[in-house]
Amino acid sequence: MKTTDFAMYLNKFFINYLPSESGSTPMTIDSYRYAFILYLTYMQEKLHISADRVQISDLTHRNILLFLGWLQEHRKNGVATRNQRQSAINSFVRFLMYEFPEHLDEYQRILRIPIKKAPQKEISYMKTDGVKLLMEQVNHESSNGLRDYVILSLLYTTGLRVSELINIRVKDLSLHPPHTLLLHGKRQKSRYVPLMGNIVPCIQKYLVQERYDRQEKLDEWLFKNHMNTKFTRQGINYLVGKYVRAARKINSEIIPKDFSPHKMRHTTAMGLVDSGVDLIYIRDLLGHVSVKTTEMYGKADVRRKREAIEAASKEIVPSELAEWENNTDLKHWLKTFNRK
Repeated sequence: MKTTDFAMYLNKFFINYLPSESGSTPMTIDSYRYAFILYLTYMQEKLHISADRVQISDLTHRNILLFLGWLQEHRKNGVATRNQRQSAINSFVRFLMYEFPEHLDEYQRILRIPIKKAPQKEISYMKTDGVKLLMEQVNHESSNGLRDYVILSLLYTTGLRVSELINIRVKDLSLHPPHTLLLHGKRQKSRYVPLMGNIVPCIQKYLVQERYDRQEKLDEWLFKNHMNTKFTRQGINYLVGKYVRAARKINSEIIPKDFSPHKMRHTTAMGLVDSGVDLIYIRDLLGHVSVKTTEMYGKADVRRKREAIEAASKEIVPSELAEWENNTDLKHWLKTFNRK
């Protein structure tokens, strides 16, 4: 079977460009891979062009627009998912611009397709009493209790991502003052975060329990699952979900039903905002590239305070109908407005 130019350059994009030239993480590459599975599915279902017949010339402004519309209308994808798929297409198009300069005009049109703006969602997080209740559900005497307690403690006190948590090795810990943890974040960027002094003894106890306090164990993954292999994202989600369900049986009002490891990250950030910590420091702790990403926590805090003030004011300020609502003569009201 003859290989199409699309297949050949898509292979180069995934095998060479993304990991070597672009420096994309395995997670990003996997996300892009799925985006192109969907694109090929669209080409088959809507344009009746099978995957082994798709050509570079089929990558047009019109086809990409229709593909993005298909994602939302047929697959019911949300704006964020649609934008993620578009980002994968755009990355491939930027790669092709240097391979097929004759299609430059078409590629520029594709790159000019606007990214859709998603409505700002309310930030879901847990307050201190909720975190305390969650942590109390861990049985330290169980076989994995200490491990789970250290995992939850790190998620809460450092605000790390799940991908960063599962990639911690024993050697990334520095338990001598000042206590720090080396995290390997997005786009292969590393950063140090401080470790709270009150959880250091638990970490030290965990290292002794797992026999990680030996020189030959420094390259081991810090957290392993029941199969003695590196944790997956799904494994961490399951672990957190288990303790969330247990805590909700005690008090469902202070534990959000859909609480997740990522929402623990929101919890960390909102706790720091409440304590008056500057957004720049929160940005550095969370590993955001831009403070604009961190600003959502500041905006959420302002909105929350405003709602609290408005709720309190209803108790002390009598409701009053505006004068202009009772005045049928609008012109008269406007004329006399400044005189009052």
